[in-house]
Amino acid sequence: MSSVRVAVDVGGTFTDIFLMNDDDGTINVHKVPSTPADPGLAIIDGLRSSGVPFSEIKHFSHGTTVGTNALITREFPRAALITTKGFRDVLEIRDSTKTELWDAYWDMPAPYIKRRDRFELDERMDATGNIVTPLNRHELAEIARVLRKREIKTIAVCLINSYLNAAHEHEARDILRAELPDAIITISADVLPEMFEFPRTATTVANAVLAPVVGTYMGQLTTRLREGGYDGNVLVLHSGGGVMTAEAASHHSARLAASGLAGGAVAMRHLAELCGVKNALGLDIGGTSSDISIMYDGDLRVTQDWSVEPGYPIRFPAIELVTVGAGGGSLAWIDEGGTLRSGPESAKAVPGPACYSRGGSRPTTTDANLILGRLGQVLIGGKMQLDASAAATSIREHLASALGMGLHETAAAVLRLANAKIADAIRVLSIQKGYDPREFGLVAFGGAGPLHACEVAQELAIPKVIIPPHPGITSAMGCALVDVRHDATRTLIARADESGFRELLGLARQARAQVAALLDSEGIDAGDRRYEYFATMRYVGQWRSLNVRLNENDTLNQVLSAFHSEHRREFAYAHEERPVEFFGLRVTGTGLLNKPVLPELPVGTGEPKTLGTRQVFFEGYGFVDTPVYGRHLFKAGQAFAGPAIVEQFDSTVVIVPGSRTTVEAHGNLIVDLGV
Repeated sequence: MSSVRVAVDVGGTFTDIFLMNDDDGTINVHKVPSTPADPGLAIIDGLRSSGVPFSEIKHFSHGTTVGTNALITREFPRAALITTKGFRDVLEIRDSTKTELWDAYWDMPAPYIKRRDRFELDERMDATGNIVTPLNRHELAEIARVLRKREIKTIAVCLINSYLNAAHEHEARDILRAELPDAIITISADVLPEMFEFPRTATTVANAVLAPVVGTYMGQLTTRLREGGYDGNVLVLHSGGGVMTAEAASHHSARLAASGLAGGAVAMRHLAELCGVKNALGLDIGGTSSDISIMYDGDLRVTQDWSVEPGYPIRFPAIELVTVGAGGGSLAWIDEGGTLRSGPESAKAVPGPACYSRGGSRPTTTDANLILGRLGQVLIGGKMQLDASAAATSIREHLASALGMGLHETAAAVLRLANAKIADAIRVLSIQKGYDPREFGLVAFGGAGPLHACEVAQELAIPKVIIPPHPGITSAMGCALVDVRHDATRTLIARADESGFRELLGLARQARAQVAALLDSEGIDAGDRRYEYFATMRYVGQWRSLNVRLNENDTLNQVLSAFHSEHRREFAYAHEERPVEFFGLRVTGTGLLNKPVLPELPVGTGEPKTLGTRQVFFEGYGFVDTPVYGRHLFKAGQAFAGPAIVEQFDSTVVIVPGSRTTVEAHGNLIVDLGV
């Protein structure tokens, strides 16, 4: 009988595999090198190395960087765009804003579709959705002839004002399917029926160019799993923090562009809830970057303002994240003015930090952690030896001599700078959005997250830090904790009065029907569904808008009150006497899936036993004789005071002086910083 849940996080360097047996609650973790040329191959290799027969897998979900990497590297088939006459250059014109305001030398990345493959079509809808110029079928047939000659089989169709009336886009799709039966055709009415031609065009184009890439990847992975004996759904994490089936992913391919990052945020929410925390910040530090996410009142914050490459928005709802180039492998360097810098360039896995002895000679954050005693001489259960002398030589030669500082003083400065960069990124997602970090807990994971979490929290006066049981594979675990999720959006510009509210409710019913059809196609039972409604609102005359959660039975006055409250929270003021208007609507449909229940640790008392002590540097204290614990020896309920070092297979935890750490029932470490 199938009893094993599998969740996979496909990264650029490693593919992390999280396996949990529902029968006895045991968890196993595997890491295998990623195979960028064929990402699915690492998944299959990792599952085979785990020893679990494919036929015993009851649930498979994964996050992948396939979509992100394809957009960054431009490795996708040649594609075409068909648009209304006069709108061929909308991808260059964009919305007339300058992404890098003060950089006169910064150039926009080239559009995903070259100008010679963008075609104008004679047709026109007016601003109310009425037909002004019928679609020229003969002209479209001629475009299809050119596409056939150029052997282009990926086509995006984005016609002006189609969000109000999609008749011409549907007609164009039918004609193109008849003329080019092998082509993959994406229309904006199916992808993003919203106003503003540039973000709608950019999202439709991103979805189109990724469709063959994602379709091929999901098809190959599904075939391999089926051949191995797995007969369940092949689920993939999308940007909104839910999962889709392989078929749905092929139709909404651009949603996979942030797939890999969403898993960590989902896991952060789950772990925070286990620890009784309703407001939490997620800190995922890997080898190259730090990814920060936020949960407020139990909900992950969602945005539609994101992109893979600057200037080309993807308007699908996505978990709001901030990424900064500060990771374990971030290089420390001296700029032309003699100032110490950290990142964003990374030593990567190869050659890696100097202490890895893989050819790297430049100093990194990892080298500084080793010099200051925060890391031990071995990692990954003894599989990797660290060379402290190589780290010291690197810091002396590249940093200390130029700064006129000692070895340990320089290493401490490197860590202080890295922590400051991470803290600044957290401020962007919290303080600049109207949230007070002092009201949040910090959930830290990734291989390097637990090394920096306590000091970052102290800088922001965050009172509590949570370290998951398996920090290094928390993002993979997050893929096992998600539900099926789909979103539908509508554009609406109407006064927030009774008439506008009725129009909003009518669009909500339409959007819900669209989402329900997607859940039907994925076999979600009616009793396992949950629908959420969000109205985009603003004061009349205001450009910026806010997303306000609606309840199904809310009155207009309740909706207005919620808007004023949200405006006051984010911008510190509200004008309740000013008129308000609706600007859009989003309906989210969630299909609830059975999730793994994390096992509880045996109960213990007193302090855990130490493995010994070592000299560790702490800011403001210098080197301190610090107890070292083995995490595998911890029991629920045990507690100990900082300073402390906790070592485990996939990470090292640094706990600062003056704190108190408790082992939670499921193995989370809850660090009370006393701030």
